[in-house]
Amino acid sequence: MGTIQSIKSTAEQGMQKVLESLAFSLVKLRTGRAHPSLIEQLRVSQYDKEVPLNQVASITVSDARTLVVTPWDKTLVSAIEKAIINADLGLNPVTAGNAMRIPLAALTEESRWKMIKLVQKEAEHACVSIRTYRRDANNQYKELLKKKLITEDEEHRAQEMIQKITDHAIANVEKVASNKEKELTQI
Repeated sequence: MGTIQSIKSTAEQGMQKVLESLAFSLVKLRTGRAHPSLIEQLRVSQYDKEVPLNQVASITVSDARTLVVTPWDKTLVSAIEKAIINADLGLNPVTAGNAMRIPLAALTEESRWKMIKLVQKEAEHACVSIRTYRRDANNQYKELLKKKLITEDEEHRAQEMIQKITDHAIANVEKVASNKEKELTQI
């Protein structure tokens, strides 16, 4: 059992990790514009181990709708191609020599709305995780009170402090989700 500050700090760090995780997962959603982050974390089989694509190849943007992947080891071309296809991102690499061009198809209205729903679902999962951190912190404060390590006033102030942190984190989640939705609706 920690102190009021250590419980607050743990909850804040957890909420921050939830925000970072949300931002990372939303970056992978395709908006119709080419961006290396769409594929850079795909796992590629290299010498019997899985490594991120950005550790075995350079990923560049040749135009607004095309990515170019150039493996540093030419023997990995087929493994990279397989990883991109198996990622189920709707991407079809075109291999020419040791470089791969990956054209991104324009999003349809229906696919945009599906992605917006996915963004909302991810944001709701993030909010639930943040509220779980709040609940855990409040339970720890109640435990401290029960053991008479803090007063009722201190517990009440601590719970108010955690609620403010929670409100701020949820506002950040909504802001991140809203920005991604705007990005998805732009043509």
